[in-house]
Amino acid sequence: MGSLKDFSATDIAGNTQSLSAYEGKVVLVVNVASKCGFTPQYEGLQKLWETYRDRGFVVLGFPCDQFGHQEPGTEADIAAFCKLDYGVDFPMFAKIDVNGANTHPLWAWMKSQQSGFLGIAAIKWNFSKFLIGRDGQVLNRYAPTDKPESLAGDIEKALG
Repeated sequence: MGSLKDFSATDIAGNTQSLSAYEGKVVLVVNVASKCGFTPQYEGLQKLWETYRDRGFVVLGFPCDQFGHQEPGTEADIAAFCKLDYGVDFPMFAKIDVNGANTHPLWAWMKSQQSGFLGIAAIKWNFSKFLIGRDGQVLNRYAPTDKPESLAGDIEKALG
C-alpha cells in the first residue's frame, strides 16, 4: 500500500468506501472525538472544507475512542452531534483505532510515512491531522494543538 487510493474505510452510515474516490484531491485526514477539549476544531475543519472544496480539497473525519473515552457514542450519535453542533458536512467515517493491534490500515500507513514529535509514530491524542497531496502521498502531520486555520497556507500550497 503506497497511496491514499489503496485504502478503504467504512463511512459513518456503515458503507464501505474506497478512498480512491479522493484520488487527485488534497485531503486532510483527522481523528476526531465529540467530548474532547479540541472538539471545537470541528468548526475550523468545516470552514477549511467550505473554503477549499471547490478547488479539490476534502476533510475526512475518523472518530476514535482511544483517548480518554472521548468518543463514546454510536456512529448515529456522532453524525447527529457533528451536524447539529458544528454543521459538519464533510465526509465522516465509522469509529476506528489509530494505535495498537487494531489500528486501521490507513492510519498505520500514514504514521509510517510521517512520524510525529521526536520521531514517535503513535498518535498522541484526538485531532491529530495528516495532509495528503493530490498524488495520494502524505505531505505533513500536525499535532492536535495545531488549529485547522493554521493549516491554510499548507493547504493552498498543496492545491497549487
